[in-house]
Amino acid sequence: MPFRIKIPRSTIDRLPLYYRCLNLIEEHGIEEISSQVLGVRVGVDPSVIRKDLAWFGELGKRGVGYNVTYLKEAIGRILGLDKEWPFILVGAGKLGMALAEHNRKYGRHFHLVGVFDRDPEKFGLMVGGQQVSPMEEMPAFVKEKDIKIAMLAVPAEEAQKVAHELVKCGIKGILSYAPITLSVPEDVLVYNADYNLDLQRLAYYLSNDGNISWGE
Repeated sequence: MPFRIKIPRSTIDRLPLYYRCLNLIEEHGIEEISSQVLGVRVGVDPSVIRKDLAWFGELGKRGVGYNVTYLKEAIGRILGLDKEWPFILVGAGKLGMALAEHNRKYGRHFHLVGVFDRDPEKFGLMVGGQQVSPMEEMPAFVKEKDIKIAMLAVPAEEAQKVAHELVKCGIKGILSYAPITLSVPEDVLVYNADYNLDLQRLAYYLSNDGNISWGE
């Protein structure tokens, strides 16, 4: 059995920030960047950036910095963005429709290929360029298309039941917009996108007399 290094989740969480920033920098024709400059742009301490990137080998040169295109492509490969990822959306309500349209405009590397809902009145509607289908059709669709990622935009009281259905279908990654903690097997990864939590974090910092200090 091959030995695998366990990369800290905090490092993986920061890689998309670096990737997005490097994309913008490359578009402006900048060829080289230091960890100091990258740190300022993404709001991460330069020493943390160097530690994060060191997990993946020599991606830059000491005293010189990083080649923007090389680093962007390297991080893209690490994140799995050297291929396209199809995904499904469960929940064709207002939130689901907004997420589908946003992905349609900005979702590079991630392509919505199916939308599912339980409400018969939504069947046949076009959401994000896809026709809404009944939940009953989801298992066969996921298996046929070999889908591994699902976006969940259903009410909290429905979320756990739908998550169980997704797991049974073979989904391995769930981006959930439901304001609850989902229970899934260990081999299934869940990321929660809850704007209320982010607003509460903002409220904390703004309630502490403006004494804001960002840790690692």
